[in-house]
Amino acid sequence: MWNQDITAAPLHPQSANMIATWAGLGGFGNGRMQIDFGMNVVHAPLDAPRRTIVGYPYDEYYFPDCDAIGATMPVPANAAIEHSDGLSCDNESDDCHLLVVQGTTLFEAYHVTASGASGLEAQCLARWNLTANYPEQGRGDHCTSADAAGFPIAPLLLNADEVHAALSVPQGTVGHAIRFILPNPRMASDASLGGVNGRLYVRPATHAGSPSGPSGSVPYGVRLRLRSDFPMAGYSPAAQVILRTLQRYGMVLADGGNIAISAESDRYTTHTWAELGIGSRVFDQTPGARVVVPADFQVINTGPRIAETYDCERTVVADDVIFANGFQ
Repeated sequence: MWNQDITAAPLHPQSANMIATWAGLGGFGNGRMQIDFGMNVVHAPLDAPRRTIVGYPYDEYYFPDCDAIGATMPVPANAAIEHSDGLSCDNESDDCHLLVVQGTTLFEAYHVTASGASGLEAQCLARWNLTANYPEQGRGDHCTSADAAGFPIAPLLLNADEVHAALSVPQGTVGHAIRFILPNPRMASDASLGGVNGRLYVRPATHAGSPSGPSGSVPYGVRLRLRSDFPMAGYSPAAQVILRTLQRYGMVLADGGNIAISAESDRYTTHTWAELGIGSRVFDQTPGARVVVPADFQVINTGPRIAETYDCERTVVADDVIFANGFQ
């Protein structure tokens, strides 16, 4: 799914209208396309110590959407929560994602901080099988994950090693769709569909957060493709890799927030963003380059809008198989 080439994918019949509505609401958060480098993806050895999910003291735990309280996840000594140097995070106020890969399993937790020597406060723990082929409803319709749209975070993050590798390939890309976010008031809602507070999503999403914009805007889960005629003159070679990726694989609306594109930090990668000349302002303030704006995108047709009920129906699968929403 994420590595599907959408260069020739059909557009949604309302693509132009949705883009225009979104642009009229202010477009990207902060009014411009920026990159957030705060996500950390740590790889854990098979013998890494495990911590137990003890719940979330500030609100209800997301269940049955997420693994039950008492579930465990590997947390190596060098693990670091999003925008953090370790396992301490203000999980009442910040997203505080913790992303860990162990073998063929991806563990993603939300609103996380350490609790004692062996626990984790969290509002959700979602596990993903990295080798499975998954149904369109992912882990279950109306089921969230560590991201509001219900799919995994790590597979959609840019990282410096991917961009570096793409530089050695003619017309190189990172090979997969990119995670992006928007303020909830700029995402589509529609009370006529009958969902809770008019909330809705489209595939590949299985869940919506709190969209509150007009029905004509872009919805949770929308997949956008950068126009093929976007002028790349003035952008660095590394930035052009990202732009080509947006043309070939697009970006998928995963959550609410202000900094549009999500990237992995270079804490655990071989190459660094500084080495590549990439910074958060690479798109909005690159000298001599044309700024990326909503009108540069098109909406891919991924199916009808689904009214959000929040009645999570977890996918029934064989024992010991943990479904995901299209890592491969």
